[in-house]
Amino acid sequence: MDLKKEIREIADYPKEGISFKDITTLFKNRDAVRYVTESIYHGFKDKGITKVVGLEARGFVFGGAVANQLNAGFVPIRKRGKLPSEILQETYELEYGSDVVEMHADALSNEDIVLIHDDLLATGGTAVAALKLAQKCGVKQIYFSFICDLEFIDTPNKQLLRDYETQVLVKYN
Repeated sequence: MDLKKEIREIADYPKEGISFKDITTLFKNRDAVRYVTESIYHGFKDKGITKVVGLEARGFVFGGAVANQLNAGFVPIRKRGKLPSEILQETYELEYGSDVVEMHADALSNEDIVLIHDDLLATGGTAVAALKLAQKCGVKQIYFSFICDLEFIDTPNKQLLRDYETQVLVKYN
């Protein structure tokens, strides 16, 4: 399936010079949703995943579905101030600013094998923040999945992620 046809591109959003990849249009196509979910599942079904970590907000959609298929738990990583209990947090840089993400402190343990999922890999800042949160919990193994990778953006964060098994469904060069 050509997922690029299902992903809307919006020029100059959220600021001039950025070509935003909007996967919410992909959600409308049940065949595309099934394809993405099945592709991620098949890429990780034999890895022993115990928790899928989804990054706010679009990472929740497929993260939850894949966790269900993998018979794993789901852990949300949220923007600052959205979680009600004791949290761990990481500050990260992204292509148009900086932000903070948080995870419940008791969400992961040293027994977990984790799949971190997000819709888009741009600078890698959010993914590395999620990685650091998982590492603080001492998890056994970490994998990554992304729907899209903006390969033309090369950063130290993305170079760090090369040390981890990663699945990408759509690449933009």
